[in-house]
Amino acid sequence: MEYTNLRIKDWAIEDRPREKLLEKGIRSLSNAEIIAILLGSGTKNESAVDLSKKVLKTASNNLNELAKLEISDLIRIKGIGQAKAITIIAALELGRRRKIADIIDKNKITESKDVFDLFCPIIGDLAYEEFWILLLNRSNQIIDKIKISQGGVASTVIDIKIILKKAIDKLASSIILCHNHPSGNKNPSSSDNSITQKLKLAAEYVDIKVLDHIIIADTQYYSYADEESL
Repeated sequence: MEYTNLRIKDWAIEDRPREKLLEKGIRSLSNAEIIAILLGSGTKNESAVDLSKKVLKTASNNLNELAKLEISDLIRIKGIGQAKAITIIAALELGRRRKIADIIDKNKITESKDVFDLFCPIIGDLAYEEFWILLLNRSNQIIDKIKISQGGVASTVIDIKIILKKAIDKLASSIILCHNHPSGNKNPSSSDNSITQKLKLAAEYVDIKVLDHIIIADTQYYSYADEESL
């Protein structure tokens, strides 16, 4: 269909997501329609919705996969320039920050899912490994979250001395370890097990408890505490 010869009001309702939002509410819109609102316009020969469908197809129609794309990936899609790519990236980042804010506002860790919900928006869709620690007081309230290291697709360097120094400097009573597996496999490796036990033992000497180690793989996670392997 040639959209250049049609006025917007002549388009089918499914190609007018803004009007659909006003009439039926935001939850009535598909992912493609929401992205179309962000894009604002399509190309000479396709609507914003059609262009959005192409964007989603690039990410296997999966928003988690879309969040892994860089600006350079998006601008390879015909019809997506730098401005549109930046808009998509910015919207996805805003979603991540909203999830993080919800947990920080809660300010207390009560179960492993609280840790997953906090860190999944940060490291769940990364293409490389990052290792973080969560510092808690005696009431399990969050003191701080700190990135310890960033590595490659299969591993990252972890320095026990740095982790303990961060915890001591903040007067933390306990810590929770967290890192991601870009492979999508949530199960711990032998090196994961080794560093967990070394940290647990070392922390005991300075009266700091290692409460858990969470491994995040996309939308799944492994908890050492839940599995009673800590």
